[in-house]
Order: sequence, then C-alpha cells, then structure tokens
Amino acid sequence: MTKADEIFKQNIKNILDNGVMSEQARPHYKDGKTANSKYITGSFAEYDISKGEFPITTLRPIPIKAAIKEIFWIYQDQTNRIDVLEEKYGVKYWRDWVIDDGQTIGQRYGATVRKHDIISNLLTALADNPWNRRNIIDLWQYEDLAATDGLKPCAFQSMYDVRRVGDDIYLDATLIQRSNDMLVAHHINAMQYVALQMMIAKHFGWKVGKFFYFINNLHIYDNQFAQANELLNRTPSEVAPKLVLNVPDGTNFFDIKPEDFVLEDYQPVKPQLKFELAI
Repeated sequence: MTKADEIFKQNIKNILDNGVMSEQARPHYKDGKTANSKYITGSFAEYDISKGEFPITTLRPIPIKAAIKEIFWIYQDQTNRIDVLEEKYGVKYWRDWVIDDGQTIGQRYGATVRKHDIISNLLTALADNPWNRRNIIDLWQYEDLAATDGLKPCAFQSMYDVRRVGDDIYLDATLIQRSNDMLVAHHINAMQYVALQMMIAKHFGWKVGKFFYFINNLHIYDNQFAQANELLNRTPSEVAPKLVLNVPDGTNFFDIKPEDFVLEDYQPVKPQLKFELAI
C-alpha cells in the first residue's frame, strides 16, 4: 500500500467514524437538494516527492491529465474564461460554476493571478533570493471576491521554500485548502499543486522536495457514503505511481506544456465509482 493509499483510507475512516454533519450548507446537487456533508477539521499530510511519495491514490482512477491542465489554465493562461479551459484543454466540468455572464467563473483563480501578477512576482522573488521566506501564492483576495459572483477558491494558498542538501537545491511546497471533497477532489488538488511545484523547480533547475498538504475542512458528501465504504474495502495496487516532467532543467515556466507531464506506473483499481458533484 502506498503512502497516499494509507492516508486516503485513514481519512475516510476518520470522517465516517468521527466526523460531524454540516449545518446551513451552501452547496447543492443538480436537483436543487442541499448537499450536506460529514466532515473533520485540520487534516495534514506530508509527502517526500524526492523519495517517490506522490499524493495520488490507486483505490480508484484519478483524472490527473485534466487536473494538470487546470493548472495551466490558472497559472499560464491566467484567465477565468471557460472557453479557454474547454476548447484549449478539453476540460468540461467547470461549466456548472460559470456566472451570469455565461463566459467566466468570475474574478477568480486565473483572473486573480493575472490581476496581481502573482506568478511573475513569485518567480522574481525566487530568482532574487531563493532562501527568502516570502514565496506565497494567495488566491484569496477579498477585493476580487467582492467584485463578482463565483465559487470562492478552495485550494487558495501555496508557499514555496528551498533547501540545499549537499550540491543539490530542493524546492518544497505547502498547499493550504479551506475545503476539500475527500472522495472526488482530494488527490486532484494535491497532484495539481505537485505539478505546479515541479514546473517552478524546473524553471530554476532545482529538484522537487517535500509537499505539505493542509485542509481546514475535509468532507464526504451525504450521497457518497456507499462509495466511501467501497473504497475502504478495496485492495490498492502494489505499484507506486509517479509523475514525471519531461523537460530539461532551466526550461522557462511558460514554455512547459501539459503533454510534458507523464504519469508512470499508474495502475488504479477499477471499476471507476460515480459521484454526483455538489455545486
């Protein structure tokens, strides 16, 4: 059992056994019914990417290719336009969060990155002094949240630090998430930000180090309890998957493409489970 599979099962069991039910829940299902959830607070995990520990479960297939394309939409294209995500990358499932303009998800995610020049500022700070302790991406900008309707960012903040070990420099990353759907989005969000960590490391020619993942509210929706128990009863793959970024060290961040990523040795348990998304 991989570290990710072990953590996944521990989290599911913890939520089912010790979680509490939500109250005054905002999300809803497509039929309009309130999407309540059972949740725990303060979930933390640590993965050492340099040792082959990747935050992806083998208990069910995770759409990592689509997840990584979202990172390019947010941090390279730096846009909130849904047509870019759908037509350029073929990722369709964000349409439920389009606002009344029919074209965007509001002043969120990529639009916030562009408005505040977040990536350029981050790369400049790391270039000027890799050992500074101020390398932060923060998508929770109150001015932006008030400007339009739209889903408020879930994975909203990440931080980056370097370590020298012998002759090598490692880039560590921390992802902070306010809310996470344990069965659907947990490994999608984690692997997205590992991919972003790898892109930044490649830009500077550094190695990828540790990935820290903190979630404030980790939940399972009330229509997913059967799937949760199914996952607990599954036997994970014995093979540990890994994500590889096939570009030379020093490749400019904006020159990296989604197809440069390869997920190796991924043998997830099937069949896939079905989940109704909460909107």
